[in-house]
Amino acid sequence: MKKIGCLNSELSYVIAKLGHFDTLTVGDCGLPVPDGVQRIDLAVTYNVPPFWDVFDVIDAEAKFQKVTIAEESKNMNPEFYSRIYVWAKKNGIEVVEVPHNRFKELTAFSRAVVRTGECRPYCNVILESNVSF
Repeated sequence: MKKIGCLNSELSYVIAKLGHFDTLTVGDCGLPVPDGVQRIDLAVTYNVPPFWDVFDVIDAEAKFQKVTIAEESKNMNPEFYSRIYVWAKKNGIEVVEVPHNRFKELTAFSRAVVRTGECRPYCNVILESNVSF
């Protein structure tokens, strides 16, 4: 059994398989998952687990070079928007903003969509992996 890090076997496996430029989506409990994309459903009930708890575990396990968010989050969820920008700046990660409908289209190219119990609107990211060397 793993001693530290991500203990969810599906999530750990997907993270381990990420190659350069692969994407992983982490979303709230309402984000639709496109047909053909693996769903890793971590939601237990509303707000459990919260987005940031899941995000922090994923961030500790992998290296990313770009994050895509819905541009609507700036007005609809300013706390999320601000926190993503702080995280990105601290880690040298590019932030791309797209309309929410485009964001949902882009999730079809992700290796998986991780569903959290988050209920705040637009609490969704598409993380693009980087190399760790």
